[in-house]
Amino acid sequence: MPPSLHPSIASPLGDVTTERLDLRRFRVSDLDALAEVFAIAEVWHFPFGRGFTRDETADFLNRQIDSWTTRGFGTWLAIERATRRVVGFVGLSVPAFLPEILPAVEVGWRLHPDVWGRGYAAEGACAAMREAFTTMGLDDICSLPQATNTASLRVCERIGMRREREVIIPPTDRRGAVAAILYRMSAQVWRSREREPS
Repeated sequence: MPPSLHPSIASPLGDVTTERLDLRRFRVSDLDALAEVFAIAEVWHFPFGRGFTRDETADFLNRQIDSWTTRGFGTWLAIERATRRVVGFVGLSVPAFLPEILPAVEVGWRLHPDVWGRGYAAEGACAAMREAFTTMGLDDICSLPQATNTASLRVCERIGMRREREVIIPPTDRRGAVAAILYRMSAQVWRSREREPS
């Protein structure tokens, strides 16, 4: 039997509501709204330098739905509560693109440029970390922002993740090799931070 790509989980991930976001698992009917966001070049500037085609978005969507079905978790569709607008995704995935750190679970995000700078990525990522360490019972999660993606590096720092080292993500048929920064958060550190007075 091949080794697992991710640690075992205690319970499947559920949908979550934060102060400003509704975060839920993907549905096939989300394609139109997601394709509109993913077509924006800035959303996928790191690492592709361009927006996604509708077919690429459909492939992403199908892989997320499959992840929820087979693994019990995945990234959430992110809906802005005030406007009911789809603004991208945030949540948990398996960083299969970097075999050297597997088994692992990564927290990540992709959001519409219109909502950049509002703290939505940090808000959603904190919700994902909470669910990873409580509902799913994980001991550790990571994040792998591209080394030149200063905005995502700042999000990792803001949510308390520890910068570990630079890694090289191998090339694929769609992009070259990518330098990224490996961040980690342990359940132990997360729990100690949660107990700190605000």
